[in-house]
Amino acid sequence: MSDKISTVTSTVAENIGTIRNKISAATLAYQTQTGIVRPVNMVAVSKRQPNDRIDAALAAGQRVFGENRVQEARGRWTNRLEFYGDLKLHLIGPLQTNKVSDAVMLFDIIEVVDRPKLAKALGVEMARQDRQLECYVQVNTGEEEQKSGIAPDDADNFINFCRDEAKLKITGLMCIPPVDEEVSMHFALLKTIAERNSILTLSMGMSDDFEKAIAFGANSVRIGSAIFGQRES
Repeated sequence: MSDKISTVTSTVAENIGTIRNKISAATLAYQTQTGIVRPVNMVAVSKRQPNDRIDAALAAGQRVFGENRVQEARGRWTNRLEFYGDLKLHLIGPLQTNKVSDAVMLFDIIEVVDRPKLAKALGVEMARQDRQLECYVQVNTGEEEQKSGIAPDDADNFINFCRDEAKLKITGLMCIPPVDEEVSMHFALLKTIAERNSILTLSMGMSDDFEKAIAFGANSVRIGSAIFGQRES
């Protein structure tokens, strides 16, 4: 068992090191091309990953993690938060309004604000808990029916609604491009919406395309399988 744990720890650590090097190279290339300095945050997507891989990432110094489900995240991170005071948790999966209280209590950033009802519920709950979290608006750049997110044509009005009426601190935009389309046009679209609305954080790019996302200005990338390997079913 100890040999297995050692192997998992070294593999995850090597993966994290490799990705950090790629992020650094892509970031430098972006800075060289644009003259803009934009440090890139790596969010390790830990959903459905076994504990040994999570602990290996923590041992390698990773402190920012993304989770899809509130209940799963609560079970995984509640005890670990007592030992790692610098942990930052991002909610990157769809949020139901009946889970808002737990989400505001547990997470540091909500990346999936995608409808007025949710925005209002988050605003009310953050005021109740006196915990003003950063929020990202999720934009459905491909306008796919099966995916969450606000339509691109509605994004400007929705961002204003979140800020002015729901009283949310909107600091970023997030997207998940369609799997069968070239990602560049989706990254470019999200960047355009962000610039129109004076939003600085772009959460886009995953294991297969994060370097291309950084080339379009991403400063938060969500990396799962490239760190941990395939998720358990």
